[in-house]
Amino acid sequence: METEILNKVDEISKQMIDGIIDIVKIDSVESEAKENAPFGTGVKEALDKTLALATSLGFKTTNIDNYIGYASYGSSDDYICAIGHLDVVPVKTGWKHPPFSGYVENGTIYSRGILDNKGPIISCLFALYALKELNIDLSHEVRIIFGCDEESGFEDLKYYLSKEKPPIMGFTPDCKYPVVYGERGRAVVKITGKQDQLEKFFNLVNDYILNTKNNGECFNIDFKDEEFGLLEVRNYQLLLDQDPSIQFSVSYPANVSVETIIDNIKKAVSDFDVILVDNYNPVKFEKDCKLVKTLVYTYEKVTGNDGTPVTTTGGTYAKLMPNIVPFGPSFPGQKGIGHLPNEWMTIEDIITNAKIYALSLYHLAK
Repeated sequence: METEILNKVDEISKQMIDGIIDIVKIDSVESEAKENAPFGTGVKEALDKTLALATSLGFKTTNIDNYIGYASYGSSDDYICAIGHLDVVPVKTGWKHPPFSGYVENGTIYSRGILDNKGPIISCLFALYALKELNIDLSHEVRIIFGCDEESGFEDLKYYLSKEKPPIMGFTPDCKYPVVYGERGRAVVKITGKQDQLEKFFNLVNDYILNTKNNGECFNIDFKDEEFGLLEVRNYQLLLDQDPSIQFSVSYPANVSVETIIDNIKKAVSDFDVILVDNYNPVKFEKDCKLVKTLVYTYEKVTGNDGTPVTTTGGTYAKLMPNIVPFGPSFPGQKGIGHLPNEWMTIEDIITNAKIYALSLYHLAK
């Protein structure tokens, strides 16, 4: 059956690429909330058009109050899922072609969202379409879930989980290969000074942020472990409300708690106010669990590459959705693409992704 599935993906590949290009042409940067469009009209248009595409492929579709939607195949008391997102980060400058043109050049598609994350999640939809076209009978329902607020706070997934139970297994195609069995924790920390002590605050920024390593050693939080590596401090933002402040994220390994991180920062900069703005704890699966082993197998089967599981410094829906891991779409060596100008993905890689995802959904749900 594996050979038939891979061949079917090849057969539908042109239809898949055409569908992806249609969706990436939509400007789905989150904007002001409107009636029936909690994340703005562009995101709603992307969701509507994606669900219409899924309906045209013969899937049952569900729109959960325009927060999030999904296409489903089969029926059971539980389900397997692939979950990605249709919202994208702002385009900014530096594009050689219009960022929502779906421009194709030498076998590569350039567009905001082609990698992060419209291309990969729609390739999951067509992966499931391949299984449906082969009339494969699965033991578990399969859902392809289309999020709308991954880039701005996960309100879409929070809403989904208030209405639906989580999957028994699944993945999010929003990171890298091979399968990611662990994500670092991610905390957002804010340090605030006083308006009448600007020199002291600027010294803090210079000494603890600008002119030091990003491992948090000045705050005594330079923790590390063998699996996740060294803690990282990044994503700095200078803010000015009534008093000056600096906000940053801390990407931390699983061997330390966020409480310890905050306590150590407070001790290191005791003259300033320190608050925890947000936090997602680390995510970690056993390397030999069924989910991870299955995805290792499908990755190696399609690519012939080493599928040894890895960890990531990134943050995905796996932080909030139970029982899922990050899985693709970027192959080893492909870095610094998703949030930058001229975001790209090759047509060959999209098809390879669809093959990996088709086999993965098949083996998880059969």
